[in-house]
Amino acid sequence: MISLAKLRNKHFLALAGNMVISVLSVVMMSLLYRALTKPDVGTWFFFLSFTGLAEAIRNGFLSTATVKYFAGTDREKGDTVLGSVWTLATLLTLLFLTANGIAWLFLSHFDNPQMLLVVKWFGITLVSSLPYTITFWILVAKEDYEKILWLRLVNNGSMVIIIVTLMFLNKMTLENQLILNFATNVLTSLVCIAFRLTHITTILKRKKETIISIAQFGKYSLATNLSSNLLSSSDTFIITYLLGPAALAIYNLPKRLMEIIEIPMRSFVGTGMSSMAKAMNNDRKDEVLHIFKKYSGMLTFAFIPIIAGGIVFADVAIHILGGAKYLGTEAANIFRMFLLFSILYPIDRFNGVTLDILHMPKVNFHKVIAMLVVNVIADFAGVWYFKNMYGMAVAAPFVMLTGLLIGHYALKKILPYTIKEILVMGWSETKWFLQSNYEKLRGRKAE
Repeated sequence: MISLAKLRNKHFLALAGNMVISVLSVVMMSLLYRALTKPDVGTWFFFLSFTGLAEAIRNGFLSTATVKYFAGTDREKGDTVLGSVWTLATLLTLLFLTANGIAWLFLSHFDNPQMLLVVKWFGITLVSSLPYTITFWILVAKEDYEKILWLRLVNNGSMVIIIVTLMFLNKMTLENQLILNFATNVLTSLVCIAFRLTHITTILKRKKETIISIAQFGKYSLATNLSSNLLSSSDTFIITYLLGPAALAIYNLPKRLMEIIEIPMRSFVGTGMSSMAKAMNNDRKDEVLHIFKKYSGMLTFAFIPIIAGGIVFADVAIHILGGAKYLGTEAANIFRMFLLFSILYPIDRFNGVTLDILHMPKVNFHKVIAMLVVNVIADFAGVWYFKNMYGMAVAAPFVMLTGLLIGHYALKKILPYTIKEILVMGWSETKWFLQSNYEKLRGRKAE
């Protein structure tokens, strides 16, 4: 048996946290599809598109900056950073509230029920999630993934339990879902405050120069985040325009299945970013380089069996997720193509994180813009040549290589390294990891 203590490492807990949020999100969506009418489900997603955009702006502006400036700092500097983050996050939330208040003044002019609902709930929903959101950034910087896991269980787990209860009582409505969303945010934020995880009192220790530094960094990370969202959604717009909504439904299946790559990727990027920030804040650039090469190299080799398994069982995965009607479509082969290209993900993603930690967010922004331009051109060219969705999938490696080359060229100016060094270190660390765990397993069996 594996002891609980051995499972309480940051990598396992980060992975578990991302798996929990993914599973609970799927369960919650499945329940809502069954409990609400189609128009109500559509209205719920319409509301989430507004709050999701606001959260993306808030996170894009401050989440990476919090980790970069706070991780590994002493108490005095850390309080100054958190106080400045609290100030900026509060001001940004007040800006959203002001926009919401202006919309309230024109409420009588809205004849769209969906927009009326957004105006009613948008502002208070963002306020309810503010303490929880900032706590999440702080815990990532502290690498305290056990608390993150528990907070995610409180937030999403409580929502799923209450939805099931309301369904059992036949009380599940769209209005109750909006109340529930607000209430679970409040509950999670209150838990953060009760356990003194928010560090809200540091707002009194903010400093103007720190606020300016974080804002200067944040404007580029925000631009990069929004550009990345546009990059991921550009395929949607192009497919809908060129091939129609039926093709989009097929194309989205393999994109959803790519979560098998994204879940471990997000987990290790989170732990790697906080470790890099801690090293950088203590002026240890050599350690930053070591973390970059180790994490990206190990993940590259870790992805090989996942990719191989996905390629073999692609049809089964498509059948499970989409049903029999999607068998025989392009979905399985596109999934296989995505998996093959994903071998480049670890180096590219950690390259971007390292650029942020080295205070080069502007390079990341330019990189994402270049990838967006290449993606649009390659998508149109691919569909024009192949006359089907395979043209979209073939464009993917050109986009990935564009980002990889730009990031690699910029990072090498600061931290000299080669792709070969990454692969050599990754293979060495992977062998050591497998051998050490195999020896531990043999030792436990011998006992």
